[in-house]
Amino acid sequence: MAVIALGSNLGDSLQLIRSAMDRLQQLSDAPLLLSSLYRSRPVDCPPGSPDFVNAVVGLFPPGDETPESLLHKLQSLEEEFGRRPKQVLNEARPLDLDLIAFGRETRHAAELTLPHPRAHLRRFVLEPLAEIAPELTLPHQSGTVAELLAGLGSAEPLERID
Repeated sequence: MAVIALGSNLGDSLQLIRSAMDRLQQLSDAPLLLSSLYRSRPVDCPPGSPDFVNAVVGLFPPGDETPESLLHKLQSLEEEFGRRPKQVLNEARPLDLDLIAFGRETRHAAELTLPHPRAHLRRFVLEPLAEIAPELTLPHQSGTVAELLAGLGSAEPLERID
């Protein structure tokens, strides 16, 4: 299973996330595992950035898919949904798709780091992921997603909206 975190804080974020989930289904060999939708405050974003709508999906890639080929498809989907090249680090965007994990694969390249290097620290990733895969253990982590979430010291507010 590949884990993808979705985020949007520009445009009709609820509709953008739902539409992106529909499109991600086309990349999966089985029905997606879908989390609820959440509203979160921006983390490490420019001052005045709008809140995000976040979700996580579990996607079942075809046998010939690689992390790199899936990443390319995710980036193409972001562009299709209106994402433009970054002008400012962590600026508002209509769609952000982060490849969090791809099975037990690990990568340490400029283009891709697996598992995502900050996923285990982010409530807006762990809480929705705990809905669909609480017993999952991300590569390089000793605890399950549920355990990582329980151990978060972050006061990062997260509101379930759907």
